[in-house]
Amino acid sequence: MLLWGVMLEVALEKLPVRSTLRDGTPVSIRSMEVGDEPVFREFHKVIPDREQLFIKSRIKDGSLFREWMSDPKSGQHLALLLFIDGRLAAMGSLHQRMGGWKRHIGQVYFLTHPDYRGMGLIDELLKEIIDIARHGGLTKLESEINGERESAIESMAAAGFKELIRLPNYIQDMSAQYHDYVLMGMELIASFENLGAGD
Repeated sequence: MLLWGVMLEVALEKLPVRSTLRDGTPVSIRSMEVGDEPVFREFHKVIPDREQLFIKSRIKDGSLFREWMSDPKSGQHLALLLFIDGRLAAMGSLHQRMGGWKRHIGQVYFLTHPDYRGMGLIDELLKEIIDIARHGGLTKLESEINGERESAIESMAAAGFKELIRLPNYIQDMSAQYHDYVLMGMELIASFENLGAGD
């Protein structure tokens, strides 16, 4: 546990990160802070329900934000926010299990504001999250996603994720509509000295 926390701290030292998209648009990425809850809620209000099947109810009652920010230094929940002209345009998160047989696998989650689709924002967030995961000694990443999110699936595939499982009509939204469940996974090349992270 200590190793993951130390390596995470080192990896986060480079934040905030500023870069330029393919079309020349400047973006900045930083970790989420306690004061970001209003921005976090407003961002999710415009995301289509079908893209938030796994988290929608927990955004409304505030429990998701409180959980993610309960102990930022532990690295159990790390959320990154991507801004364009001061506006939250996309977010991604990395979640580390603090023990057990899947402690070497990080869970990732991404969403893009509808006004900023097709700009490669998930690609930018993925680069940072993959780098942080490698520094922390994780050896695999996985992401649960519903099948309609084709552009997100394509971005993750371009970054090295593979479709591990697809179960047709397996998950159900709040309107009792069924959707495909997709599990994406990626192998990380972790340095030898970091392989004990999470022990």
